[in-house]
Amino acid sequence: MSAVLRIESVSRAFGGVYAVRDVSLTVAEGETRAVIGPNGAGKSTLFNLISGHLVPDAGTVSYGPRGQWRRIDGLPPHARARLGIAIVFQGARLFGGMTALENVMVGAHARTRHGFLAGALRLPGQRREEAEIRADALAALERVGLREWAHRAADVLPLGQQRSLQVARALCARPRLLLLDEPASGLRAAEREALAQLIEGLREEGLTTMLIEHDVAFVARLADRVSVLDLGAHIAEGTPEEIRADEAVLTAYLGEGVS
Repeated sequence: MSAVLRIESVSRAFGGVYAVRDVSLTVAEGETRAVIGPNGAGKSTLFNLISGHLVPDAGTVSYGPRGQWRRIDGLPPHARARLGIAIVFQGARLFGGMTALENVMVGAHARTRHGFLAGALRLPGQRREEAEIRADALAALERVGLREWAHRAADVLPLGQQRSLQVARALCARPRLLLLDEPASGLRAAEREALAQLIEGLREEGLTTMLIEHDVAFVARLADRVSVLDLGAHIAEGTPEEIRADEAVLTAYLGEGVS
């Protein structure tokens, strides 16, 4: 299986303290990769280094969908988004005063071709593009089970559905790599189950996904492989079964009583 993301010897420090230190990992195309670890392990820093919200002090981040490799560690977030990297943040970051459909349509900005002038003048090319984005947004809402909410205010959705709406917004960008930052955080059991089914469906469709998550059962159900961070270092990698059986991982992260 070909790779889509390569992180090589990446480090990032804050005030002389390493949040991520000499981390290397490769993500295969179509894989669902989980990154686990307690608070302070460096998970969010690693994701921000991939998305472009942080720049590494050392090392490289390379992105290569369909074998077309390029270094991206010097690119800003919007440039990485145009290459097909989308991120769903832990906090429900929705645009207040906008409908669910409008929120999802914003996700397509990374692939739009027409600029401000075309939009202001309502040129034919811009109108066609807007119609295409609207159709894609409706399809994304259908995909996450929120089609009936399309024309309602997004900020009145329950938290679980807000998280699904964020996923729909990311899907509207037609990503090749989807980053999920603590997607199940704060969700009730039924909401977690709905989100798990959604992520499973995306895996079946072949979308490459990376997720940060504390819930070991959630990760074990969804991930093909798991990477483990400890104080910024990448200490283990393997299938969920291999990680759950690793004594060092159990001691450092999951506790002695986890089975």
